[in-house]
Amino acid sequence: MTTPTLSRALILLMATAVGLAVASNYYAQPLLHSIAEQFGLSMVNAGSIVVTAQLSYGAGLLLLAPLGDLFEQRRLIVGMMLIATAGLIVSACAPSLPWLIVGTALTGLFSVVAQVLVPMGAALSDPAQRGRTVGTLMGGLLLGILLARTAAGLSAELGGWRSIYVLAAVLMAVTAFALYRGLPRHHQPAGLSYPALIGSVFRLFVEEPVLRVRSLLGMLAFCTFALFWTPLAFLLAREPYHFSDAVIGLFGLAGAAGALAANWAGRLADRGQSARGMAVGLLTLLLSWIPLGFAETSLIALILGVLALDLAVQLVHVCNQNAVIGLRPEARTRLNAGYITCYFLGGALGSLLGTQLFQWRGWDAIVVAGLMVGVLALLVWWWGERCGAHRAVEKK
Repeated sequence: MTTPTLSRALILLMATAVGLAVASNYYAQPLLHSIAEQFGLSMVNAGSIVVTAQLSYGAGLLLLAPLGDLFEQRRLIVGMMLIATAGLIVSACAPSLPWLIVGTALTGLFSVVAQVLVPMGAALSDPAQRGRTVGTLMGGLLLGILLARTAAGLSAELGGWRSIYVLAAVLMAVTAFALYRGLPRHHQPAGLSYPALIGSVFRLFVEEPVLRVRSLLGMLAFCTFALFWTPLAFLLAREPYHFSDAVIGLFGLAGAAGALAANWAGRLADRGQSARGMAVGLLTLLLSWIPLGFAETSLIALILGVLALDLAVQLVHVCNQNAVIGLRPEARTRLNAGYITCYFLGGALGSLLGTQLFQWRGWDAIVVAGLMVGVLALLVWWWGERCGAHRAVEKK
């Protein structure tokens, strides 16, 4: 049977779905101070919403994303999107923090549909264009993460913080219908039971050193990303800025420029030059904290730092993901699930550290932690080079 290929329009629809799914975990970030005021929460308690989103997404990646190697993927994708939509509706109607946590957790679990769409896109693409397809889908993911903040801020300004959840639920439901109509049926069964399928994810970590190194690098990169973005709303809501939800959300537009790195990283991967993209990304990840160190007093420095940080994270992530899903074509979904689980665990750690450090020592503590994580990521890359893990993946 001939493998179906993807049209440019369908790739863009899939990228939109990836963006909307992942965005559903980030609407709360620019609204944390408004939610805290309504429910009478401390900074750390409000931050638990973001931590819940990251942890539930990580759990979904481990427990649900591998189902892409077990069930027919179009039906699975549509079903997961509809359940994530239900979680958004619960969040929109939440009368208290516990209900908001429930809605956030439900949405986080099933928004891992994004990580079924990405390996499906890779599997259905022409091998010569696979890196570009993954880059486009990951560009949709980063745009979803970043523009979620802008959309949430503007929506909250017009209709309160709950309005973004209503709008997102409608968009998710419409996109699920479009995917049902547009996606081809695709089923590549792994020939394993569900327990064996989950166990095989852990076995892949044992058998593939490239997966271990790239997962650790992804974890550190996204830890840095969340370390910055989670406490940003609190920084911008106080002196000297006193910005509204809408203005805080607009910072997502500055970070969205980093999504432009996705296509470039994908092209580098297609040419076997992803090591170059990783080196640039990790160095930029560290250097971005220099302007961010002046974010408390300089808006220009803050914007420059956002641009550099998001560019770096996207470069590292796309290069990592291309390396990981190319290891074993028959296990793309499970490889991707293992990598992205580590990635979002890093995000949960960054979110938790961000709120704790900001409440403890303010923005200076955030900057010091960001620099330390950036240095650690460079050391891990250097260690991987010495072990030959990166060279091994280039040969593949």
